[in-house]
Amino acid sequence: MTKPNRETENQSNNAPAHLVKAFEDAVSRLAEVNAVEGVSPVFEVIDAAKPLVLKPEGLEAIYERVASIESAALFGGSDWDFPQTLVPSLAARTVRHGEPIETLVECLSQIRLLAVANGDYVHTSISAEHAHHFLAQVMAMNLDLVVSDDLQESDRLRPDQLGHAVQNLYHFLLQHLGYENLLEHLVAEVWRILEQRPVQVEGVKHMVTQIAVCLDKPDALGGEVNDDAVQLINALFSPTRGCAEDPGFEVYAERLAEMDDAGLMSEAIAFAQAMHNTGLVSAYMPVFIRYLRERWNALIPTALGLSYTGADAFHCYPALIHRLIDDAVFPETSQCTYGLAMMLERGILYSPPVAPSLWRQIRMTLCDAAAEKIATVFGSSRSPECFLLADVLNVLGRPLGVGQGNYPTCQSTRALSMWAYSLPAELLRILAWAARDDEIIMRFEGNSISSRELGAGLATEPPVNVDAVSLLTVPHLDRIYFEMGRRSIGRGEDPHKWVNAEFHGDYVGHGFRIAVDVFTGALKDYEGFIRDFYAAYHPFYNGNIPVINPQPAGIAVTDSATRFLGWHAITIQRLAMDSDKNMRVYFFNPNNDSGQNWGQGVITSTQGHGELFGEASLPVAEFVSRLYVFHYDPIEKGDPEQVPADEVNRAMELARGSWASAR
Repeated sequence: MTKPNRETENQSNNAPAHLVKAFEDAVSRLAEVNAVEGVSPVFEVIDAAKPLVLKPEGLEAIYERVASIESAALFGGSDWDFPQTLVPSLAARTVRHGEPIETLVECLSQIRLLAVANGDYVHTSISAEHAHHFLAQVMAMNLDLVVSDDLQESDRLRPDQLGHAVQNLYHFLLQHLGYENLLEHLVAEVWRILEQRPVQVEGVKHMVTQIAVCLDKPDALGGEVNDDAVQLINALFSPTRGCAEDPGFEVYAERLAEMDDAGLMSEAIAFAQAMHNTGLVSAYMPVFIRYLRERWNALIPTALGLSYTGADAFHCYPALIHRLIDDAVFPETSQCTYGLAMMLERGILYSPPVAPSLWRQIRMTLCDAAAEKIATVFGSSRSPECFLLADVLNVLGRPLGVGQGNYPTCQSTRALSMWAYSLPAELLRILAWAARDDEIIMRFEGNSISSRELGAGLATEPPVNVDAVSLLTVPHLDRIYFEMGRRSIGRGEDPHKWVNAEFHGDYVGHGFRIAVDVFTGALKDYEGFIRDFYAAYHPFYNGNIPVINPQPAGIAVTDSATRFLGWHAITIQRLAMDSDKNMRVYFFNPNNDSGQNWGQGVITSTQGHGELFGEASLPVAEFVSRLYVFHYDPIEKGDPEQVPADEVNRAMELARGSWASAR
């Protein structure tokens, strides 16, 4: 089979030889058996393919053996044997939500169709154009796997690393097919993610770069260039007149030196608009900000797009802000410019401990272990202290944009978000311990727990695809959280009752409700559980008391088919009416992307219903239908009996039709 044109000459050379040979031998045995018996014992081939689909070089090895796979009749006797009749929507669902064997067969099928689309394999029943169109539609339906390196909770929890295998497949397909057919969908997906204002946007920036490359091709298949795509590209590469054609830093610096005050004012306004409209920061913006430090400091608040609140904070703490800019704002850390602006807008510098805590961070020298971790992940173009300080600004500016990356550390990530939101000085204290001492010490029921003395928790390896603050703190926090849970076992109730308040802080409500029996997993006083939530949180039934401090809670994660996937930590931020006069719960989900389909029409919203950046929301009954544990203030709870029966029944029906069906 003809090799496709790729950047690397032959990636399959890097695939482990023993795995490739095992796959080839399994395919050969399948061909021999089918030639004699006319049956299709495919499981040996599927088992041999499983380790290969986890790596790009493994997929390449499979790709180069498509002809042999087809000759062996791997797909014989199944729907996959008739690729011309396959339905993209069903294929997208199978690869994402199917049983493990179905998912792996679908992966093999799509690799086969890729070979057909590229003209490297001729199939008797499907054309190259049809195959290309099919794959384009399937990929467009799962663009979140393309746009982000992170996985949704439902993907991450799949057995045998299937979520990672599928993500690897889509990246492999994308490498071969390009972005042209997906452009319109891709642009919309990028905007959807940016509406949540995540801290980590390197993946999104890479996608915008690819969009720009795609649109620059004379033979692009994406159709007309729409304003949404242009706005994204301009925000990164040409947000102002001075850098309109992406001239490079040196040329741009020369142009700044030649500008008069009116020109600089125009640049400042354009940078601010691009940053706040998209949540993306061009690498040219730090060049501009650092130039203003030498020529016109008073224009920096305009460039940051600050309101009266942010500008007042800027002028109250000029020495601190100038030092933060000098030490943290560079092209390599451009995104922290937005973090700085949003930190000032939040007004947290007016909390007395925050400014001195930031000065401590500025003057801190990292321990060797912390410096090595940061250098390994972020490189050496700037010092580890610089990268860390930049992400301190990002986390403090966007506490609801923190994500857990690819690790099952939702409790620790939730804690970072809660501290950044409500107790920023506490976050900076914990970070100082981790960064300077490679240790975090917390108290549990009067006894100190040191992360240094504990074994690994859930995060057995350093987290990936996270900010520098999470990179240093999460492994320590995860071990402490795990140890607190261990010390709470055997008390006859869920350990979260004791752990959450000790771990997150005393502002966590002392009341505790859980929907299931700890020992059996069956529902326990479920109607009372729902009524208590309404009485504690719903303004109509709790005396119109708002959520004072965000509260930790737990949800039962389901997929779009309502299948239960596991428990997940979230934060209840607030309850409020949306523009349609529907009461909604606004919450923070640390799993990198809050827009999810939980089945039964329960689709979390991240924009359009009054959400603040980083919040997800649902109508109260839909939210409660996936809730399984929450904290509350028992002194400020209303009368549960005043909650209408139809609201309670709606939540109960949704729960019993999904995760609670067998409970």
